[in-house]
Amino acid sequence: MSTTNGAPEKSDGAEARLGAKHDARPETSDAPASRKKAGREGLKTDSSEAAIRLSGVTKSFGLKNAVDNLTLVINTGSVFGLIGPNGAGKTTTFSMMAGYLKPSQGSLEVLGFAPSQVDQLRGKLGVLPQDALLPANDKVGEFLVDMARLQGIRADDATRRARDVLQEVDGATWWATRCGALSHGMAKRVQLAQAILGDPQVVLLDEPTAGLDPRIAHEVREIIKSRKGRCTLVVSSHNLAELEEVCDGAAILDRGRLMASGTMADLTAATEQVRFRIPPPSRGEAVSLSPTDANAPSAPMVAIRELPMVTLAEYDDERGELIVHFDRTKPEVDAEQVIGAVLWILLQQKVRISGVSKGRGLEQRVMDLTDQP
Repeated sequence: MSTTNGAPEKSDGAEARLGAKHDARPETSDAPASRKKAGREGLKTDSSEAAIRLSGVTKSFGLKNAVDNLTLVINTGSVFGLIGPNGAGKTTTFSMMAGYLKPSQGSLEVLGFAPSQVDQLRGKLGVLPQDALLPANDKVGEFLVDMARLQGIRADDATRRARDVLQEVDGATWWATRCGALSHGMAKRVQLAQAILGDPQVVLLDEPTAGLDPRIAHEVREIIKSRKGRCTLVVSSHNLAELEEVCDGAAILDRGRLMASGTMADLTAATEQVRFRIPPPSRGEAVSLSPTDANAPSAPMVAIRELPMVTLAEYDDERGELIVHFDRTKPEVDAEQVIGAVLWILLQQKVRISGVSKGRGLEQRVMDLTDQP
């Protein structure tokens, strides 16, 4: 099927509609012989802990590698983010997971099957491309029912499933509305509804809140969070604050290469450091943490460094941040305990504090790892 803006063009059959359920044929339907055999026999690899597995995946367009030797495991039941600047390879990686593109090298499995094994993944994989288009002349209800039928859901159950998922995205009153009459925010929620229709085991979402007003974006994030544990979700987005809020883990890509991956706590160092925003002292205030301030008392830094859970404490003059590292291997030590102990010392010394955070923040982590223009 041909596509327009990431969504299949409508043809005579409902099969050519949005294409966000795993029904679109990939760039090629050929799969390795071992995977074809597994598909025919309904077998899976030893991927019980992994919903998605990429091993040495490369995707080339001419002489350019859009994705370069990517190895990644996404655990079952997690919400996982794909992060990176424009040109990082996020959309290409997303498209290979969805089966829209085939890797040039390496192997990729979703639920133990190659994405090209459409029949084995039917109804198990839901996809929302960034620029998906709804069939303008279809009514919302009939569109969702058709999508349910394409998944193999029985006719007597398809309407109920469609109504349930439309209710979940707060669109129950749109059943008889033509898709072309929906606002951008309404259309995005209908697209999300078809991606989660039938409770697929894996859901891929590309920029699910792009272009939405803050209220609708918040509602979409809440829908995503409500699906945690019910399925595996992969979210590609430029909105780092959003990913930090909803994701359990993430991969940071740059120029097609994997720069870092892990849990969100590990990526942001939230389980090993805390940061305190310390503004410069006002006129007449004697207390400063800056090591270049000859008149500043050293008591706060000395006391903080003597805390038994602290492994390192340093002050960043340029950012006005006190960064305190702690021993994450000790089960009795956590970020909240460290925050409480350090705050007590700073308040006792009358040091002004304008903010406290765990770790460095996802945005700073991405800035540190990727080439910025």
